[in-house]
Amino acid sequence: MTIELANHVIRDGEGVPVVLMNAYPVDHRMWDVCAKALADFADLDDVPPFPIWAPDMAGSGQSPVPSEADSGPRMANGAYSEALDRLAGAYVDLVKAAGYDKAIWVGLSMGGYVAMDIQRLHPEAVAGLALCDTMAASDGTGGEGRLTMANAAEETDSVEPVMHFARPAEGDSTVKRSPEFIETMTKWIGEQSPSGLAWRQRMTYGRPEMGEVPATIAVPTVVVSGENDPTSNPSVMKPLAEKIAGAEFVAIPDCGHFSAVEHPDTVARALLSLVRRVQER
Repeated sequence: MTIELANHVIRDGEGVPVVLMNAYPVDHRMWDVCAKALADFADLDDVPPFPIWAPDMAGSGQSPVPSEADSGPRMANGAYSEALDRLAGAYVDLVKAAGYDKAIWVGLSMGGYVAMDIQRLHPEAVAGLALCDTMAASDGTGGEGRLTMANAAEETDSVEPVMHFARPAEGDSTVKRSPEFIETMTKWIGEQSPSGLAWRQRMTYGRPEMGEVPATIAVPTVVVSGENDPTSNPSVMKPLAEKIAGAEFVAIPDCGHFSAVEHPDTVARALLSLVRRVQER
């Protein structure tokens, strides 16, 4: 039994692969522009080509929704208590099956939870980390909204319960309020599976508390935070970065939760700096 991941190879190369892990409620396409910028900036700086991958997280894009057996036990409220751990193992297995021992794990939001769980369970597979617009603490009390969304997506068999991610709100960044961003996000969300959207929320609600994980990180790390992010702005992300020895902190002005979509060049430059630090070790 295993969780299946549809991998998208953005670029082949030598050395440690960069693995980009997507946010909710979209798929690997959120990394397309940022990944191309990363490759272009690396070429301009004469950095030898390195692999860049963007797998679809389980239940998103082309990755199937895990079965009940593969997801593991459920909590009384329907959340999966082991699914994040199993998902983290699936990412590590993907890298090892391709002949690599380690990767640079890049996670935005929900992808950041996976990155930190890989650090918690499989630190030997971590060459570097990029934690973008995410957090280490679990939802705790108040996280029931995830389960409400999960139930609504399944009961209506639609993506409408999560479509608010594509709609601007007061205080949002200039990019998030733009017609182009709204159109793109609406398209991406509209192409997701309602059951996959529900699975990812149940997986995330049941994730373990990872507040102590940042202090265990001893590899090159960059922490990225949009200043307009309602949940992972610098007031949350900078203290997280300060727990990680030698972490680089990048705050992006006029940027919301989807930093790699809103300011792909800025995130790509931060990732290239991380790649260089890993290569120099």
